[in-house]
Amino acid sequence: MINLSKAIKSSLVASAILGTTAFGAQFITIGTGGVTGTYYPTGGAICRMMNKEKKTTGIRCSVESTGGSVYNVNTINAGELDFGIAQSDTAYQAYHGEGKFKDKAVTSLRSVIAIYPELLAFVVTKKSGIKKLADIKGKKVNIDVPGSGTRMTTEIVLDAFGIKLSDLALANELKSSEGPTMLKDSKIDGYFGVFGHPTANIKDAANSVDIDLVPIDGKPIDDLVAKYSYYAKGIISKDFYKGVEHDTPSIGVKAVLCTKESIDEKVVYALTKTILDNFEAFKKLHPAYKTITKESLLDGLAVPQHPGAIKAFKEAGILK
Repeated sequence: MINLSKAIKSSLVASAILGTTAFGAQFITIGTGGVTGTYYPTGGAICRMMNKEKKTTGIRCSVESTGGSVYNVNTINAGELDFGIAQSDTAYQAYHGEGKFKDKAVTSLRSVIAIYPELLAFVVTKKSGIKKLADIKGKKVNIDVPGSGTRMTTEIVLDAFGIKLSDLALANELKSSEGPTMLKDSKIDGYFGVFGHPTANIKDAANSVDIDLVPIDGKPIDDLVAKYSYYAKGIISKDFYKGVEHDTPSIGVKAVLCTKESIDEKVVYALTKTILDNFEAFKKLHPAYKTITKESLLDGLAVPQHPGAIKAFKEAGILK
């Protein structure tokens, strides 16, 4: 007859060595966003990869739909989430106690990887004749509502190029979600929006009128990326939107997978290594990953990187 007490004791000892629970894998949870956004399927993609490796890592992953960036940071800080996805500018503000985190700095926040860019798009009608940012002068453009992420990034970019809102014939202040309709009705020549690409917003516009995307690049953008650690450059693929015949460089924030300083280094290492080891398969899991590279996973990290992630990147030869 098996000594049940002795068997359980042996199981507990083995589990302690492996860092798992006595009756199965160690559980981790990734906070994402709304189920219709890009954060939720991103968390799901990471968890599916982790769960395929659970026999090796002893880690089981689950995804949770949440209120998004700010919620995820606060919930990680409270110890109720192990990981969460947040915009790089939100992570920066949290770590430094700025913006919505004023006087409430989350100094224990750590980054894991910067997954994909949420890039500023300047969507114009082809008949507008706008080919570069300088052509915006004298045009009717929607710049989004005051206080929005799109508005903030748009004003920073225009200022970097020496363009004032007074240079426009009209600086419209409606949400970027109104952009496609305004283009169709010829009320504007173009609109700005920060999106994870591809997005239904621009697809809707492309199905209504002949559109183009304006490149946002050059030395002013290089200088912004150097000045603000939460900004990163990226490419909007020509394959994303009907009528756009060129890849479009731009600037934006990154969707960053974050965690807490106290999370076990072995867990963060296993998650990061799983993504790096299966990177080509990972890229195929969502259209937003089309233009990312292993190296770009380090661009736009706005807070210190967790030691577990650093170890995995060093082993992969991406970090020295």
